Amino acid sequence: MFRHILLPTDGSPLSGAAVRKGIQFAKAIHARVTGLCVIPILRYLSYDSELSAEIRKRIAEACQAQAAKSMSAIQDAAKEAGVPYDTAYETSDYPYDAIVKVAEKKECDLIIMASHGRRGVEGLLLGSETQKVLTHSKIPVLVYH
Repeated sequence: MFRHILLPTDGSPLSGAAVRKGIQFAKAIHARVTGLCVIPILRYLSYDSELSAEIRKRIAEACQAQAAKSMSAIQDAAKEAGVPYDTAYETSDYPYDAIVKVAEKKECDLIIMASHGRRGVEGLLLGSETQKVLTHSKIPVLVYH
């Protein structure tokens, strides 16, 4: 059965629900979990001039704070359930790629993640990180919708 589950989160309510279900599942099968938050690489373009170093620093700190908030929710839920846990942060322009690489690096044998259910033109234009993970992962993926 599964022994190590990766729980990627983007901080959304649906992602949080998937994390909680993933932790419940991990508890039921006596598995451990790793929470993952992928932070985007920040690119700064400005019409007038380059953004100041102070503004870039504040934006980076805000992204880190949001990631830490998402990870603390995973830690709290895992502690409450008595499930062994770890956390990971990655910086990438391609969240799906980071998810797949972390799952392999951490030797996870299952990925549980949310799907926002985007379809049609919205799904085509925005893409689906979950769909990309399903396409590129050699590790089983359980989708929570």
